[in-house]
Amino acid sequence: MQVGAISIAGRYIYLERSGHHLEDKKTPLFISLRGKSTGASVSANGIYTVVEAYAKKAGIEVAGLGVHGLRATAATNALEHEADIAKVQAWLGHANISTTKIYDRRQNRPEDSPTYKVKY
Repeated sequence: MQVGAISIAGRYIYLERSGHHLEDKKTPLFISLRGKSTGASVSANGIYTVVEAYAKKAGIEVAGLGVHGLRATAATNALEHEADIAKVQAWLGHANISTTKIYDRRQNRPEDSPTYKVKY
């Protein structure tokens, strides 16, 4: 079984066991567990707080860390591993592929800068 298939199967099992129904697009992905679970979604700030805490534990600079940066990292990683950009577009839910191209940060890597290509 390929890693992608394992990941998808794991997500499916998690979603089913946690009471999510994959065909119901209105069911929140992250459900608040504070106190008694009401099935309410976690706020964007709540998700950011969790991501920020894990980033700090991992030694990652949190200044400027945000949802779009995480999405861009995921998109860039997928594209670096030869994912088709149209599939990444669908995954991110972009109506226009030009939006997906904005999330592609491969050209922003320092090692790809023309500055590093100059030979003396």
